[in-house]
Amino acid sequence: MNQEQQLIVYTKSWCGDCHRTKRLLDNYEIPYQEIDAEADPAHGQYIAGLNGGQERVPTLIFPDGSILVEPSDAALSERLGLTAEDGDWGI
Repeated sequence: MNQEQQLIVYTKSWCGDCHRTKRLLDNYEIPYQEIDAEADPAHGQYIAGLNGGQERVPTLIFPDGSILVEPSDAALSERLGLTAEDGDWGI
């Protein structure tokens, strides 16, 4: 999967939900590009523009352009097409 076709996950180092989301993706071996929204003000401004002026993380941008913001494990699993049989959602 090339970078243009990869899931992009905007995070911040202190964000517990970001760590939870990355753990789910890692456990299912789903490739993604992590972008630290704190590392460059332009990244923070970009996600704020997507989220009504707020830098909400995690913000996930899928290859088809769809966006999930602060998803629960269940919502992210559903979006990824995972089922309960694929693994433990209580990661």
